[in-house]
Amino acid sequence: MQFVELANQFRSRVTVIKGGEDPYSADGKSVMQMIILAATEGTPLSIAADGEDADLAVEKLAQLFTDKFGED
Repeated sequence: MQFVELANQFRSRVTVIKGGEDPYSADGKSVMQMIILAATEGTPLSIAADGEDADLAVEKLAQLFTDKFGED
């Protein structure tokens, strides 16, 4: 939910790409699509954004992962 809330603060389109055996792309601004992504710890993910604030969006969203969503 933190990811979706932050993604929705940007104008850019945000996509999360799940790698591995069952690849899938999800709209990073959609709670339902992010749930369907079913990314558990260790799942390879990529964040992509397209739009006027795309670089900042990717930077801030990636920081959530680096900060372990504030759960450490």
